[in-house]
Amino acid sequence: MKLYPVKVLLLVAMTTTLLFAFSSATWQSKFLKVNADGSITYFPDEQGNTIPDFSRVGYHHGDKAIPDVKVVKTITAPTSGDSEKLIQQAIDEVAKLKPNSMGHRGAILLKKRTYKIPGVIKINASGIVLRGEKGTVFVASGKVKRNLIVVAGAGDVKEVNGTRVKIADDYVPVGAKSFKVKSAKAYQVGDDIIVYRPATTNWIADLKMDKIVPKSDTRQWDTQTYNFPFERKITKIEGNTIFIDNPIVMAMETQYGGGEVYKYTFAGRIKEVGIENLEIQSEYANDTDEEHGWVAVQFNKVENAWARNIVSKYFGYSCVSLERGAKKVTVIDSKCLDGKSQITGGRRYSFNNVGQQNLFMNLETTEGRHDYVTAAQVLGPNVFYNCKASKTHSDIGPHHRWTMGTLYDNVVTDGQINVQDRGNSGTGHGWAGVNQVFWNCRAKEITLQNPYVSGKNYAIGVIADKRINTKLGDRPDGEWEGQNKEGLQPSSLYLAQLNARKKLK
Repeated sequence: MKLYPVKVLLLVAMTTTLLFAFSSATWQSKFLKVNADGSITYFPDEQGNTIPDFSRVGYHHGDKAIPDVKVVKTITAPTSGDSEKLIQQAIDEVAKLKPNSMGHRGAILLKKRTYKIPGVIKINASGIVLRGEKGTVFVASGKVKRNLIVVAGAGDVKEVNGTRVKIADDYVPVGAKSFKVKSAKAYQVGDDIIVYRPATTNWIADLKMDKIVPKSDTRQWDTQTYNFPFERKITKIEGNTIFIDNPIVMAMETQYGGGEVYKYTFAGRIKEVGIENLEIQSEYANDTDEEHGWVAVQFNKVENAWARNIVSKYFGYSCVSLERGAKKVTVIDSKCLDGKSQITGGRRYSFNNVGQQNLFMNLETTEGRHDYVTAAQVLGPNVFYNCKASKTHSDIGPHHRWTMGTLYDNVVTDGQINVQDRGNSGTGHGWAGVNQVFWNCRAKEITLQNPYVSGKNYAIGVIADKRINTKLGDRPDGEWEGQNKEGLQPSSLYLAQLNARKKLK
């Protein structure tokens, strides 16, 4: 038998102890497991629901890097006066260029200078990038409330006549990427479809959203407002089973009207637009002034677009706001600093999302209210990853009226992160969201409630005090796991899901 020196034995013992201590200090969720090969196993509940795969969000669903588009025009601000006409003329000229094979017309480089803009800069064509140098500053000048840079296409979703079919399954669970329809004959791989979840009176009644305690401006929920058209693409068809690119983020339930599918077009939606490397400031009269710049960069009716390296200062509402027609947009490496407005409702939504399949990543805010936030009836999946907020004046999370399928991953705040029944706040916010996941987040306090029906909310590995909001009476508790327990693995759910998906290719 071979004898080993005492030092070697001690080293082995110490190494074994350290490895054991490391392994015992880390843990995985009961809802999913990352396997040795990087794949993920999801553990369904009694109805088959799982935490959704959030990996297909942002620019080209994360399958392509944001490009460095070639500069086709360079401009420098005049030494005095405003620069609005100069910039808008350059955008309009580039809009007339023929796009290349990637759909890019070209980048407009704004040389290091201060550019005063008394009105609005508009981008209404695909393939245009507005890019600054280090030291390029836009200033929303004057005393007019408006959005400074507006990226927007035209039109809306249009149903293709004769393609609507019923979903045949009695229940399609959260996390599912396939389901049966009555007939798939009208469909083929690559079709853009709407997965439609209708509202019904019994669903609203079971949520008790027809009995919100009234005040003068309270609106009870209704079946006209709460129909949900999720945009998806068909990836495979087997018989009458359709497979889709992004998961179901709200269960399709026969008892609440089931679901339907139809093809759609969105002819006016633009794509491949980027706003890059800009400091954007607003002039203001005082800390509560509201007659000045409101949103620094707004996207609507656009897909496969991006905003990166944007720093906004002194705006009343947002650094970047993605409206309902914004899809597959990445907002990355940006900051919203020192908002100027009254500190009350409808102000300081630092990074705001109303669209679907969008990614917000590596962001910072100060003096915001709802720093990383979704509005009403927001259709997931959407992700906020690696975001920080300080000097906050309100909470992070779904703000009102049933947002579905959002991941808050490594979000850190000195304030609150909440998903709850907001009752008659505002004009009757009610249940703020469902299938919301707080993963490895840090906050002063977290409120987490499950709605009465149609889904759950999760706080996994959060470092925060549990806030019990009894203002409206008892509500079902959310799904808590590992509260104030360090060592959650994977540390980022979004990155683990993205890695797992790319390994499958």
